[in-house]
Amino acid sequence: MMVQNFRHNEILDIARNKGKVTVDNLAQHFDVTVQTIRRDLNDLCDSGNLTRVYGGAVIASGVKNIAYEERRALASDEKSGIAHLCAKHIPDGASLFLNIGTSTEAVAQALLNHKNLMVITNNMNVANILAKGSDFEVIVAGGVLRRSDGGLVGEVAADFMSQFKVDYAVVGASALDEDGDLLDFDFREVKVSQAIIRNARKTFLVADNSKFNRSAPVKIISLTELDMFFTDILPSDKVVELCKNSKVKIETVQ
Repeated sequence: MMVQNFRHNEILDIARNKGKVTVDNLAQHFDVTVQTIRRDLNDLCDSGNLTRVYGGAVIASGVKNIAYEERRALASDEKSGIAHLCAKHIPDGASLFLNIGTSTEAVAQALLNHKNLMVITNNMNVANILAKGSDFEVIVAGGVLRRSDGGLVGEVAADFMSQFKVDYAVVGASALDEDGDLLDFDFREVKVSQAIIRNARKTFLVADNSKFNRSAPVKIISLTELDMFFTDILPSDKVVELCKNSKVKIETVQ
């Protein structure tokens, strides 16, 4: 029991530092079987410390998001693949919104070889990424700066977004639940995301599988009101059926 508790504590430390733990990596790290690690993760999920995702687990969510650097490290390869998949559907010469999030930052990176884009964002990190490109017009919203992740939030940012009507909105979310609702933690950020979606002709969601089993308290919009959903693996059968019935196209990296 003492060994198991020691392993549990170290698993939690790794999850906090990296954002996510995987069964295979933990089995190698502790030199135990994958079945042993799955039992450990089940115990930690049952106790509310972790949330299971495909191939591993993440720190459990509630009313507060995990730290920005942990989010950036979480599923970084998956986010890159999703971003490049999404970028293929944005033509040169388009106008678009990019909202707050590490997934939309990955999309910004994937767009750097595009030509003649107008990008409006409330994400300072997105603006800094796109500043590397010479063929973009980058417009940054006003608003309250959230220092933890470089996001601009609040009524001023939402009103700013409402001045535009663009071709595409590319949005991320902190969670996607089984009802097909996109969720986030900060109601001020959600107001801006809703304004972004209202003022775009097409809206794309970029979200990796770690968002499928998370929870957050503020609803952004239903997945059924979007146009495309880019992810790394298919969500649950219920969400897939919901998208099919609502004519929301899902594209996966795998």
